[in-house]
Amino acid sequence: MSILSKAYRDDVFEVRHLVDEEHHGARLDQFVQLYLDSFSREMIKKKIKEKEITIVKRPGTHKPSSILHYQDEVVIRFFKSKFEDEYWRGIKLNLEMSPEIVFEDKELIVISKPAFMSTHPAGRHVFNCATVFFEMKYEQTIHSLHRIDRETSGILMLGKNPKLANEMMANFENDDIKKCYFFIAHANQNFHGEKEFIANERMDSPNEGLKRVYVQHYPENSLDGKHARTFFYILEQVGEHVLGIACPQTGRQHQIRVHALAHGIPLIGDKMYLGSYEMFQRFKDQVASPEDHDLMEIPRHALHAIAIKIPYKSEKEKIFITHIPSDLKSWIQKNTPLNIDDLELKINQTINHYYNQSKSPE
Repeated sequence: MSILSKAYRDDVFEVRHLVDEEHHGARLDQFVQLYLDSFSREMIKKKIKEKEITIVKRPGTHKPSSILHYQDEVVIRFFKSKFEDEYWRGIKLNLEMSPEIVFEDKELIVISKPAFMSTHPAGRHVFNCATVFFEMKYEQTIHSLHRIDRETSGILMLGKNPKLANEMMANFENDDIKKCYFFIAHANQNFHGEKEFIANERMDSPNEGLKRVYVQHYPENSLDGKHARTFFYILEQVGEHVLGIACPQTGRQHQIRVHALAHGIPLIGDKMYLGSYEMFQRFKDQVASPEDHDLMEIPRHALHAIAIKIPYKSEKEKIFITHIPSDLKSWIQKNTPLNIDDLELKINQTINHYYNQSKSPE
């Protein structure tokens, strides 16, 4: 299915799709499901009924069972709604909507993505997105070169043309791109005060349906799960809290968060792994208890993509580093005696050590 155009106006996002030969004769709801793979069949039927999904120049009432023909055009509309809002203790959060530009040239944009901004439109989140922000700013298509979770803040690379997007995707596939993340965690009895360690637990989600988002970890020598590897550097421990740098060597879903849990340092704010799948659902449904909020401490998991090293153009490598974001900085100032400038100096030293080392920490 081809996208003919995308347009934003006021609080409406509109995507126009062209029906190709492969989907000639498909039902309208089945065709739309290919694009809205995170939407349930009932949600798609509702959008069709409410005329948020229409077939261009097709008279009459459109139904989920309406048959499409080659070169039909299908328009899907999204209206900005309360479902994109975020709340903490019943109060609507004032989200950052403008990402900081770390680097930009004619082909590449490197930003520090705010927490709760999606990489690109997906599911119910179609307005507060990095690609959308720059498509509206530059009036051209912007390509996401990789993605980070919506709650995760930090370094994100965007491309201004498909050629660069293809080159960068190849670099990711060949493991030529190295990332570092700053995190704040709550240490439990499974953490033994290590200053550096390697997490090799295998991981996968054995669940079906909605619970497939929860990732399990397995011993390194297990036959279950898939290989995963993360380097951890602990910068500071203040009481029950640990601040550190995590450098993933593989790209599994929720890798840093799951490896942190496996080693006794689940991230604060992590509703899934410091909490549970059930707690994650309570926050999602806005019915979380005061005790749930107390355990989390902050509205989102404390993970920030703080640095990335990439091969770029004629340069052998280019390193981009950003700062600790304002929400995590506020938590540190409120809950620890640490000096932010000293901490950022230690972060930069650790990142440079990781990027310059010839072998992994033992």
